[in-house]
Amino acid sequence: MPSHRYRPAHERVEIPKIRRAWPGRRIERAPLWVPVDLRDGNQALAEPMDTPRKRRMFDLLVAMGFKEIEVGYPSSSRTDFDFVRHLATRGAVPDDVTPVVFTAARRDLIEQTFASIQGMPRAVVHLYTATAPVWRDVVLGQDRAGLHALIREAAGHIARLADAMPETALRFEFSPEVFNCTEPDFILEVCNGLTRLWDASPDRPVIHNLPATVEIATPNLYADQIEYMHRHLERRDAVILSVHPHNDRGTGVACAELAVLAGAQRVEGCLFGNGERTGNVDLVTLALNLYAQGVDPMVDFSDIDVIRRTVEECNRLPVHVRHPYGGDLVYTAFSGTHQDAISKGLAHHERAAAERGVPVGEAPWSVPYLPIDPADVGRTYEAVIRVNSQSGKGGIAHLLQAHHGLDLPKALRAEFSRVVQDATDRSGQEATPEDLLRLFRAAYMAQDGPVTLGEGAGPAAALAAALEASGIAVEVLWQGGHPAEGGAVAYARCRVGDTSVWGAGEDTDAASASARAVLAAVNRALAGQRVDLSQG
Repeated sequence: MPSHRYRPAHERVEIPKIRRAWPGRRIERAPLWVPVDLRDGNQALAEPMDTPRKRRMFDLLVAMGFKEIEVGYPSSSRTDFDFVRHLATRGAVPDDVTPVVFTAARRDLIEQTFASIQGMPRAVVHLYTATAPVWRDVVLGQDRAGLHALIREAAGHIARLADAMPETALRFEFSPEVFNCTEPDFILEVCNGLTRLWDASPDRPVIHNLPATVEIATPNLYADQIEYMHRHLERRDAVILSVHPHNDRGTGVACAELAVLAGAQRVEGCLFGNGERTGNVDLVTLALNLYAQGVDPMVDFSDIDVIRRTVEECNRLPVHVRHPYGGDLVYTAFSGTHQDAISKGLAHHERAAAERGVPVGEAPWSVPYLPIDPADVGRTYEAVIRVNSQSGKGGIAHLLQAHHGLDLPKALRAEFSRVVQDATDRSGQEATPEDLLRLFRAAYMAQDGPVTLGEGAGPAAALAAALEASGIAVEVLWQGGHPAEGGAVAYARCRVGDTSVWGAGEDTDAASASARAVLAAVNRALAGQRVDLSQG
């Protein structure tokens, strides 16, 4: 492939040389999350949202607890303008939520943006301009001085329009689009100039949002760029340092996390990572990564399936089944070793909770392969372990016990797992808990009529006498069982001739169930069974 056509990051932009502090830091509190699903995410949809879909998305974001929400690009389309007016006139914005509106650096577009927010009690006006050399040369036709003058003029117009709208508490945001490909000294010059022009103060801070509009480098270089800005921005206590990573190299989440270590206080992104090309950074993954480290994410993901379904319906895009935290299969194990570890981990967790005297949902979490408790995001344990041809005895036994109350002896678990694997190999299908019960009963349980025991005799003795009369010698090697719904279940390992086999039985009492288990073992020794998943 013609790799010579492409330049590495260090040849495309100056990477500031700093004495890095970010590698030694830890994230101990959540940044301010700002969802841009209604603007940046919406611009990336083949079918952009109409007002009802936008309102449904907005209401979801409010319900989850986001406190700043970018609601649209009012000058880009009539739909976006009308939606912002809808929010302004319907009283849809709660008192603790600040809407953000997005505008390019043109007077007419800025004026249309201000018209859209008339009547809102508060808002952030977000000004953007691309600043990177390629964009200056190819798209804008401006040198550095000319572009800086254009930005200053637009920012001044915003300030004048804000002065004429005293009924709305306004703050300002600036995004030097393609920050990560722009000369650091130019970005610093522009941002510090706007901090002064907008007269930022701690009680009315300006937001400087520094996008990795197109990822071009490893996340550590983006962190270096952010830390450089963090150290050199003027009136630092009057500036909220924000980041807006994209995912072109597949490292958007890492860029955001390292940027927060480097001094960023605010992160813009989308739920499940929707956005142009490979998407905006995923706020679900970012927030739940913190949650898994014991940090309150400050947004509510307690019913992640409702969140995912709403996003899918609004975006008309599916969320991948392997998407971190939210996909259908992310809490599911098919592998036998994983299943065994999870099953043992869940049992240990229940015991530990009981020993502490706390509910299972409040005990410290430490279960193999599950970074968080699925129940914390509204998932159940039923879907954690699923069975196919790759599965092992631990997962199969867990499902039989969890769904049907069957606690198989260890040796029987190993043997039954081979029965299941044979059936799933031949069918190519996943085995549900109901399939497993049907397979187990067909393979190990006697299904003939009622068992009648001799008066005063135990089940093994009664059966031995009956079988001896038929010329069948049986030695019971092991017997056991447990109560079950409607009676009892028993398991027996018997030697019939030269063959050692397992059997199981269920009945209204332990003695009858035990007799059935022995009878089932004898039947299996005399005639092997092969079971298919497709059988009714």
